[in-house]
Amino acid sequence: HQSFIYGVDHCLSPTIIKYINQHPQHIINTTIVAIIMKLFITAFLLTATTTSGFTISSTTSRQPTYLRISQSSKTDTSTNLAKDFDDTSPEDVTPPSNSSGAKVGQAEVVLVGCGAPNRGMGWYHAVQMLEGRCPSASLDYIIEPWFLGPGSEGPGGPEFNEWATTTTSTYNTQFLTSVADLPTPAQPRVALISGRTADNPRLLNECIDAGCKCIYLEKPGAPTVKELEEMMECAEKAGIEVLMGYNKNVCKYVRKTREFAETIPGSHVTFVSNNAYENTPESLGECFERNAEGMLKNMAIHELALLVSFYDVSVENIESVVADKDFSSMQTLPGPSGKEFTDFDKIKFTIKTKTGKEVSVAADRCGGTDSYATVTDTNGEEVFRYWMPDEEDKATVQTLQAKYPTAMPYFFTQDPDYVTVKERVAKHTVTGEEAEGVATIGVAVETLRVAEYLTPLLMEQLQD
Repeated sequence: HQSFIYGVDHCLSPTIIKYINQHPQHIINTTIVAIIMKLFITAFLLTATTTSGFTISSTTSRQPTYLRISQSSKTDTSTNLAKDFDDTSPEDVTPPSNSSGAKVGQAEVVLVGCGAPNRGMGWYHAVQMLEGRCPSASLDYIIEPWFLGPGSEGPGGPEFNEWATTTTSTYNTQFLTSVADLPTPAQPRVALISGRTADNPRLLNECIDAGCKCIYLEKPGAPTVKELEEMMECAEKAGIEVLMGYNKNVCKYVRKTREFAETIPGSHVTFVSNNAYENTPESLGECFERNAEGMLKNMAIHELALLVSFYDVSVENIESVVADKDFSSMQTLPGPSGKEFTDFDKIKFTIKTKTGKEVSVAADRCGGTDSYATVTDTNGEEVFRYWMPDEEDKATVQTLQAKYPTAMPYFFTQDPDYVTVKERVAKHTVTGEEAEGVATIGVAVETLRVAEYLTPLLMEQLQD
């Protein structure tokens, strides 16, 4: 202990002397600080040290973190003490490998709303992070009030809790039923909200209160434009950035299609989105009820975000919208609850803007697993088509299908883009580096405005 105090005095003396020379009026204050420091260090060492080091308790409910001091720190000369510090490596002050939680350089991720294994988008987000595919993201907490509460014995409940038990034992991820149960952040915290759209306004406020530095919000963000605008205002007041899970903004097929279209004067781009639901009343009825916000606020919202981001589409700038009646279909079907829902099972439309741009979107709930984009020339001839996944990504899709044979097929076709968005958001949270291509909540507000504007217009056109 004497050698440690001597070493502290030896290290601090030049600094203190320089300070006193420059600021003689602070001699008394500086002397008092030095005495307090010596008393504090002495008391700390007397009460905390052992022959094998000392333990600093974790600020969370996780395993304690250990800071090891080598045995030579008990020697009685400052020379040996200095050598002891010189020989200390970063590993000596790094938490042991079995400790959990985000490390320095990682964002502490809280997944809010996991959903059922193999079906929930939140579950697939979790899988990608747990497998280490987003190096800047550490999935430390999963909030799932339904399957850990009232839904634990219902459909999907036992499967979820079995997966949760395995995940906890394998990755030390903590499962909680409420955002309010989160401890204080240990590293920059980002919340990935992937719950029911109707719950998002409340969840965003709870995540802000839980110390999140950034929030990744799954589309469409909120049930209505008004609610999403209120969420944006709340985040702005708190100084919290909200980024959106519009993964197609960073897709390879979108980038390549836009680049090719720029080389063809007068070209026309069509974005095509497909899901693989069975074309039956039972399958589509379940889809309509589970995605009750409607196709344009759900499946096709990604394409609308592309139009807002890259084609100057806004409610005020839309000159005309025309539905393709030969392609489109709208049905009223009962969901599992028995309640009826009216929605598009497929829709295609073309938008012209007041600034002279024209672009088309097609979406089909039963169209298959692949999405793509086309470019046509001024004669209407297709001159370019790029698929998602392309040949390069199909091998990955096959591997994932074999690994998760009962999961939703669209998880795999968009797999690399989900990774890209999460990694960029996590890295941005830690370093402040721009999350290139990732849509902001401002883009989401305008996208939702467009969806609300288009839905009744297109329904009316299909009823004529």
